[in-house]
Amino acid sequence: MLGNSSNSETSNPDSSLSAAIPNWLAPFLQRRLLICLFTGFASGLPLFIIIQLVPAWLRSEGVGLKEIGFFALVGIPYTWKFVWSPLMDRYAPSTLGRRRSWMLITQVLMLGSIGFLGFLDPKTQLSEIAILCAITAFLSASLDISIDAFRREILPDRELGLGNSIHVTTYRIAGLIPGSLSLILADHYAWDIVFIITAAFLSFGILMVLFSEEPEVNSHRPHTLKAAIIEPFREFFGRHGVQSALWILSFMFLYKLGDSMATALSTPFYLDLGFTKTEIGLVAKHAALWPAIFGGILGGILMLRIGINKALWLFGGVQIMSILGFALLAEVGYDLWVLALVIGFEYLGVGLGTAAFVAFIARTTSPAYTATQLALFTALTALPRTFASSTTGIIVESIGWTNFYLFCTAIAIPGMLLLFKVAPWHAQTSDLKKPELAD
Repeated sequence: MLGNSSNSETSNPDSSLSAAIPNWLAPFLQRRLLICLFTGFASGLPLFIIIQLVPAWLRSEGVGLKEIGFFALVGIPYTWKFVWSPLMDRYAPSTLGRRRSWMLITQVLMLGSIGFLGFLDPKTQLSEIAILCAITAFLSASLDISIDAFRREILPDRELGLGNSIHVTTYRIAGLIPGSLSLILADHYAWDIVFIITAAFLSFGILMVLFSEEPEVNSHRPHTLKAAIIEPFREFFGRHGVQSALWILSFMFLYKLGDSMATALSTPFYLDLGFTKTEIGLVAKHAALWPAIFGGILGGILMLRIGINKALWLFGGVQIMSILGFALLAEVGYDLWVLALVIGFEYLGVGLGTAAFVAFIARTTSPAYTATQLALFTALTALPRTFASSTTGIIVESIGWTNFYLFCTAIAIPGMLLLFKVAPWHAQTSDLKKPELAD
């Protein structure tokens, strides 16, 4: 089995394996950390289909930037997933358990919704495409609820940084399917074939569900639906106090704001500069894969050594610099080497920043209300991507690509400043307010 049903350390067989391999590699071969490879891929693929492949498809079919920008609104389920997360925290629809049941159901349904997209015509069925994308976003957001809770429950606190770094790395790598492979295929095959092939990659997440185990912490699930709705909020604000809790929530909203807006129209941006879909796909494949892998390994190892707080500062700075890369490309124009540099640095910087950010969010949750609290926190992080990003098309047409990316850099700074409040550089783990497991 892939699963590791306890947060406690086991001496068998992981310890014997660790003795035979380099010290730096041993932590990555823990069963629960290997599972994070699959959770990241399964979580990232549907989102990148919506925000990368669909915009490229629409743009190539002659749909305007304003319409494509407003398409970001189909991601509203990501911002409201905390509304139905208590249901997923309370009920298990099958004998697989709460987390695995919901992961299986949502992925199977997405196989159908994504596979059917390519059979619609953007010129005459734009409304139908928007509805189907919204349904896919709802299923994807629901999958995120169960995957985030599942991952938090199998990882002990000391492995949150490394585990979430691995998750984020494969999350980003999943973007290479719709952002690279699918674009290359689109130059050779009809879009219906492209979407069917892309949807088929969901099978990796389905296999992960079937060959893993339900975490034992599920025995602490809320006893009633009312408790599942009320107690997560009461516990969070009670643990931190209202003022500190609001600082934390503000940070969660602002930390990825500039990055979310900068990447919202990245593929249409590349197309407008004159790059072909095949060029974008090939460059993305080679320039993004290795920085993403290197960044994930480096980020995980660094977070084991320096902690999550310092990682948020360091990785956040790299993340801001990666946004400036888009402004550089806008000025240079068509240049494959600069495109490769920008994409590679974007995968490195954004991947590092996201890894530390997701680890911070997971650390902030209570094991008793994992799904609901994680859904609330990650919904806040999705707000910029959904609502702010929906205006990106209008902003670009008003001020141009270069000024747009400079603007994205500027609005990334407030989130960094909030680190003084929520994650001071010299704060120790022992200084943080720890959640207690409910009886």
